[in-house]
Amino acid sequence: MKIQRLVLLGCAIILSTAVHAQPGQMGGAMFGGSMAKLFGGNSAFSADMQIQMTAGGNQNMTMPGKFAFDSGKSRFEMSLSDANGNLGRPGMVEQMKAMGMDKTVTISRPDTKTTYMIYPGLSAYAAMPLRDSEATKPEAFKVDTTELGKDMVDGHACVKNKVVVTDDQGQAHEFTAWNATDLNKFPVKIEMNEQGHNATLLFKNVKTSKPDAALFDPPADYKRYDSLQAMMQQEMMKHMGAMPPNHP
Repeated sequence: MKIQRLVLLGCAIILSTAVHAQPGQMGGAMFGGSMAKLFGGNSAFSADMQIQMTAGGNQNMTMPGKFAFDSGKSRFEMSLSDANGNLGRPGMVEQMKAMGMDKTVTISRPDTKTTYMIYPGLSAYAAMPLRDSEATKPEAFKVDTTELGKDMVDGHACVKNKVVVTDDQGQAHEFTAWNATDLNKFPVKIEMNEQGHNATLLFKNVKTSKPDAALFDPPADYKRYDSLQAMMQQEMMKHMGAMPPNHP
């Protein structure tokens, strides 16, 4: 799993406006494949999650949100108003707020090979093929864990581990995980570094009970689009149509 996909997750709305965005990868970044193996026996949970990202130079972003996971299915809720950093064009947040697109929910469904990008401010969503091959074959991985020591994270006594996850093609992904001893070894902190990109995930208020199944489906009364581009075009046209005739 490439680290760019995690960046796409945290910056989903910002980057989705670009012509060359790859929406199918956004959902695949959400803990399918190699990432899912880090959670061991915790196959269902919900938590507050913060993503801290750097993308070379002084580009960085911190994105808080709410995360839910159940046997490969995942959901991440976020708002651009809560983000800090500079991974995006100046003024983009204000533009997205004006269009009602500053809040988004990303759902990944490896069981149906579908990604949903949901915009509550528009009462609409885009349903797209899940193109991440890792996310649809969660069992085809080898996991090697090496203990690095003991540590404390957010009040949890943790075992710090190096985890190498290798897929059936021999491609390895290396993570550092802080597994909480009081939460069934739940990784309350995860760090990764690939291709010059760094990301840290922090989990708080972890609940290891099974999330409501309805969280992994788009609202039935929302308008459905078959691509993110189609939804963007439609909403841009609506937005422009609502402007005064002499608007610059």
